[in-house]
Amino acid sequence: MHPTRTEAPVAAQPGALGSLKAYVGLTKPRIIELLLVTTFPAMFLAAGGFPPLALAAITFIGGTLSAASANVFNSVLDADIDEQMRRTRRRPMVRDQVSKRAAYTFGVVLGVISTLMLGFGANWLAAALSVTAILYYVFVYTVWLKRRTAQNIVWGGVAGCFPPLIGWTAITGSMSWPPLILFLIVFFWTPPHTWALGLRYREDYASVDVPMLPVVKDAPHVAQQILAYSVVTVLVSLALWPVTPTGWVYPVVAAVAGAWLIWESVALLNRARAGLRDAALKPMRLFHWSNSYLAIVFIAAAVDPLIF
Repeated sequence: MHPTRTEAPVAAQPGALGSLKAYVGLTKPRIIELLLVTTFPAMFLAAGGFPPLALAAITFIGGTLSAASANVFNSVLDADIDEQMRRTRRRPMVRDQVSKRAAYTFGVVLGVISTLMLGFGANWLAAALSVTAILYYVFVYTVWLKRRTAQNIVWGGVAGCFPPLIGWTAITGSMSWPPLILFLIVFFWTPPHTWALGLRYREDYASVDVPMLPVVKDAPHVAQQILAYSVVTVLVSLALWPVTPTGWVYPVVAAVAGAWLIWESVALLNRARAGLRDAALKPMRLFHWSNSYLAIVFIAAAVDPLIF
């Protein structure tokens, strides 16, 4: 039996501090951190070194507010399933800490501020990409794809690929191959990263009828898909080297980190074929490493121009 609103585990926190924590919680700060990891390296790469400090600060704040806006809308729209899943039951909307009207207003304000900051502080191409990312995440992924298809995270994950494009265009005001390759790295990285989490919380997603791949397919099939996407991710990451003026740091780091990502994917597949399931499958090993992998590869892309 699923918990109901009256069974919420913890009452809303009173006072200004509790309200502040609730509004911050709506923005999902840990997701924002990961998005920013892919924004700044693109700026370093585009600038061929340190980007202008003021522009970097504007992009940082604008990008943070943009991602926060999208996450707030997602928090409201997914409140009904969040209250039934173990790992999301304590989110602010589930605990009635923020009203829907206040949350929607908060999301709109964040989106408008981020757009104006990026438009006037960087350029309107970066601002337009930011708005596109918000709309895509809210309407294409959250509203349309998430509850309808096992390919939800493949195509819905496109929204998370925009930060490197925004970072690059904030510097250059134009598009070219390097940011598109960075976009594709995140695109192919997202499914194995998310499916690993889905393997751990498969029952949660099944209980709310969200057809994540681990819900509709068995563990060996999911692990095979994770391995396939991981291999493509690594190959795409190495494609950045020929089209971008980098030295040896980036390709070496990308190759070593990629080899480890593939190694972990193969290990997951072997455990799945051995009949292990859920927590015993240890999918969170790959999930956590995939976070590190993305950060390492993008940081290498940022550091390389500083050396050569």
